[in-house]
Amino acid sequence: MAEAFVKSKLRDDKVTLFVKDGCPYCRNAVEMLKQYNFRPECLQVCDITGMQSVQEYFRQTTGQNTVCVFIGRHCIGGFFELQNIHYRLPCMLQQIGALHSKSGAGSAPQQHFLTSHSKSEHF
Repeated sequence: MAEAFVKSKLRDDKVTLFVKDGCPYCRNAVEMLKQYNFRPECLQVCDITGMQSVQEYFRQTTGQNTVCVFIGRHCIGGFFELQNIHYRLPCMLQQIGALHSKSGAGSAPQQHFLTSHSKSEHF
């Protein structure tokens, strides 16, 4: 069930963050990614608070004891790993087609991302 849930959220041209309510690292990862000019529905935030089976699935499949950030279908790790690749991130996001422009960082005033309930939110 956890595997099906996770796989249903991943897409080759999308960044997916699995977050827990109240987690400062999750909040920081979301804030970091909101700097980029994502195409609509190419940044998805899935709240897995209380979903122990999903956490266990991540531990088994990625070795991560934290919530995971996926670029396309590839898990890059958690917030610290996201920070460590920040200099490569614009290129990586452009390569998967998740950004509007080649410049990468927020040239548009609104950012779009999906919640786990698949509602589009604008920032």
